[in-house]
Amino acid sequence: MKTRLLGGIAALLVAIIGTVLLVSYVQTADKRALANTETETVYVVQKAIAAGTGVDKLTDSVVKKEVPKLALAADPVTDLSELGNKVTAVSLMPGEQLLSTRMVEPNAFLGKARAQVPEGLQEITLKLPIERVVGGALKAGDTVGVFISLEGETTNAATGEKISTSGGTQLTFHKVLVTAAQYSNGSAAKSNSAPVEENPAEGALSAKKDTESDETYLITLARNSSDAERIVFATEFGHIYLSKEPGNAVESNNGVVDATRIFR
Repeated sequence: MKTRLLGGIAALLVAIIGTVLLVSYVQTADKRALANTETETVYVVQKAIAAGTGVDKLTDSVVKKEVPKLALAADPVTDLSELGNKVTAVSLMPGEQLLSTRMVEPNAFLGKARAQVPEGLQEITLKLPIERVVGGALKAGDTVGVFISLEGETTNAATGEKISTSGGTQLTFHKVLVTAAQYSNGSAAKSNSAPVEENPAEGALSAKKDTESDETYLITLARNSSDAERIVFATEFGHIYLSKEPGNAVESNNGVVDATRIFR
């Protein structure tokens, strides 16, 4: 009986020692593999990082690791302090190296509420009621048709002077890029694709009124200078309506519609 007990204890001790040796071997495997390899210490993502995260909030999500130089990505980050107050331009996933090329200045981060302005165009913002922005279905990145409607005579809001114009309505511009959609107080509007209370997403209008905004919305469009002038004139002396006009929409134009053509 005593012999069996001693044998069991010995077997247990052997198992424990074997386990310790195995764990130790595995833990030092990386060091052995890198023993004769040139490495560099860089930051590696260990927790998912959302786009727009500031450098000051990266500490708990990244860790310094030895990485073989042959496996280094271009522009790895070795010192967080060198990034200043930059933010992540895109979402980062665990296991990838932190790269300086994926960090941008805060004012350059577009996010969901902004769309990049095409080269050569400028932005212009219109303040419109919800019935003129497709009932709140617009978001940054959409393209819209711009309808301009002028009366036969308008009044200059600044001087009170009467101005004669050619009255009528026309779909003047097709597939104009929306670069931003906001409440009238300037805050990014929320998506109406889901209940606002459950899952708000920046970048689109919502039919639900913002408590700090009035009944109008700010829609920013990208357009060239000459078209922007015409849009400003229409805003001053007429009315503008926007239609949601995706890239595959058929473009058609019957010219200017006025009282003589409305029933044709």
